[in-house]
Amino acid sequence: MADFKNYITPRGFKRLRDEQRWLRLVERPKIVDEVAYAASLGDRSENAEYIYGKKRLREIDRRLRWLDKRISAAEVVDPSADRGEVVYFGATVLLGYPDGSEKLLDLVGEDEIESDKGRISWRSPIGKALMRRREGDYITLSHLGAKTEIEIVEVSYRGQDVDPPSRWDLARAQAAAGG
Repeated sequence: MADFKNYITPRGFKRLRDEQRWLRLVERPKIVDEVAYAASLGDRSENAEYIYGKKRLREIDRRLRWLDKRISAAEVVDPSADRGEVVYFGATVLLGYPDGSEKLLDLVGEDEIESDKGRISWRSPIGKALMRRREGDYITLSHLGAKTEIEIVEVSYRGQDVDPPSRWDLARAQAAAGG
């Protein structure tokens, strides 16, 4: 059992599980077959396909160990469970900046950060500053020696958008269709 809790949203958990399944049930067996074929060709010391395949297997196994640890430590938290006006994991926060601009951020787990979509880790500096604050509170962020006062305009808890099908979803659908 893991020594820490990996807070994660259902969407983030599905992404980790899908990657784990894809690597374990589709990608790794394919590479094993390629390595076995390359090994059957003879001299392995100068066989680039064999050497590359073994390297790729080590990379897959390393990633699978990492995924296994993250998944076993996962504590799935539904961000649509309303927790009022206080910022907790899974919150969607509207921030108001001094220049009048606003930014919408979702506080998500460390394994699901997408800063271009406004999804930041609850453990990031701004995520930590927002935790347990309320609508109307101000936080001060320091960046490059300058301090900025940011207002928490709105706190909401809402469901997540559905991701497009993963490689695992597509492979499973193809297998079900008989292809």
